[in-house]
Amino acid sequence: MKLSRLIIMMILGLLLTACGAKDEGQTPSAEKGEPKSLIVANWSQLITEQTNLLVDEEKGFFKEQDLDIEVIPGSGGGDAIKNILTGQADIAFTDPGSLYFALDQGAKLKVIYNIYPQNVFNVVSLKESGITKPEDLKGKTIGVYSLSSGTRQNLLILLHKAGLSEEDVKIVETGLLNFAPLMQGQVDATAATDTGLLLGKQKGLGEVNVLEVTDYLNIPSDVFVVTEETYEQKRAELQRFVSAYRKSAEWMINNPEEAAALAKEYAIDGKDEAVNLEVIKLRNQASVSSETEERGLGALNLEVLQEGADTYQQLGL
Repeated sequence: MKLSRLIIMMILGLLLTACGAKDEGQTPSAEKGEPKSLIVANWSQLITEQTNLLVDEEKGFFKEQDLDIEVIPGSGGGDAIKNILTGQADIAFTDPGSLYFALDQGAKLKVIYNIYPQNVFNVVSLKESGITKPEDLKGKTIGVYSLSSGTRQNLLILLHKAGLSEEDVKIVETGLLNFAPLMQGQVDATAATDTGLLLGKQKGLGEVNVLEVTDYLNIPSDVFVVTEETYEQKRAELQRFVSAYRKSAEWMINNPEEAAALAKEYAIDGKDEAVNLEVIKLRNQASVSSETEERGLGALNLEVLQEGADTYQQLGL
């Protein structure tokens, strides 16, 4: 991978983030008329942590910007990027690992918004397993959401930090609710996220050991990505999308209880309002950083993203 490509991509992508920084007066207002359609390829099913993206019928964040947003489900960050590369969607809700892989294979992409600046991925095992450090994963069976997901890629980071490779473990796909196989003894550990761990505990997961990937590489968990072609052809719509998404994220940060209530209607996993609230609080925490405090939600830190690219290359990923 030519790492200079990533730097150029991020600098150009900052044009969109700048459009929605704290000086929102710079964001072009929507021209009234027929709403412009944008399709967002999600990395997962439509779940509680994404409530702010799902409730436009109720809140109108995107309608105010003359946008008609459709969110289509996926099974991993790689799947989301495939959907924009094949023209099935305009914007990918994906993770940096999937972005790096696509760039390495020659895809021409740009990042337009930093959704979650904090790395929320982890690897969880039952207390009795004795897995307390990455080296202990050798020879173990480990579940991931999908082979194209951020759970697998962040697991690979932990393995490489311990001098291990994918060949030193057995990786199996377990789906989004991947704590059931761990509880049933089908896997020794499972790669997940902070919200996944929360839901696992709600479903009876006992005492566990947690390896936090942020302790080894704190790159963002998710970003919005578009192709260069979409960036050039739909720049005005993307600017308005960024502005609307930022407003929706601010709403969820300031109104977690309302978001938790709406998740019952709009999120596939949102049946329990109390659980929804805990999930939303975790995602709100992941949405902010020192960078966003200075420059507004969604701000990109080029040095951190470049560090991630360098690390992936150094580790052979």
